[in-house]
Amino acid sequence: MIEGRKQRISDAFGAAAAHYDEHAGPQRFAARLVADLAQRQRPQGVRRILEIGCGTGLLTRDIQARWPDAEIIVTDLSPGMLDKAAAGGLVAATFLAMDGEAPAFDGPWFDLILSSLAFQWFDDLSAAIARLAALLRPGGSLIFSTMGQGSFARWRAAHAACGLEAGVPDYPSLDALRTMLRGHADSFAFDETVVLDGGGARGLIAHLKGIGAVVPSAGRRPLAPAQLRAVMAAYEAQGGADAYQLLFGRVTEPA
Repeated sequence: MIEGRKQRISDAFGAAAAHYDEHAGPQRFAARLVADLAQRQRPQGVRRILEIGCGTGLLTRDIQARWPDAEIIVTDLSPGMLDKAAAGGLVAATFLAMDGEAPAFDGPWFDLILSSLAFQWFDDLSAAIARLAALLRPGGSLIFSTMGQGSFARWRAAHAACGLEAGVPDYPSLDALRTMLRGHADSFAFDETVVLDGGGARGLIAHLKGIGAVVPSAGRRPLAPAQLRAVMAAYEAQGGADAYQLLFGRVTEPA
């Protein structure tokens, strides 16, 4: 059973499941690149795959298409997102409600563990990576994308200009992620920038609400209406556009 902030995250994403895909441009890019990296790493000989944080199934369907004979276990914190990913019978997989930080598995089970834009919701990213890597079979790989420190830099700057702190979580830098991976003998990390389409402050808020990313960092409260108007004006004054910094990581166990 999940509680507290993670329950709120689950509820928010479940509420967004029906319209998530309409707002998920950066998410599509990240999912496709994770699948591309995985296929280059393990094009053949993949028997069992675990996906962490499936969302509506952007990565899930790609996994099924690339490794049609593999056993696929698909997980998400949100039952609503799992239902959306499983709808239509497009993926032959086992769907399991699970917190990716507390996997319901033990020992080396998987040839691939894949995740796209879920790890940013973890409480302890470094420990979670180590825990998931321990589930890899010899030669298996954990490949993931997550949010980077440079994401929503202008939105954060607009808050700072108003003497406020954005509710957007504090994401790791690329250097910090590389440090986390340094304990794994075969690993790498890199980043990509995805510019959000325009729409100004209202467009950014609509995007975040559309994908369910509305739960603020612990200890941060929603802005009062007057504060939000001030931040929106400051954001528009600096161009009204923002971007995702996407971090990608890969850990491979020795064969």
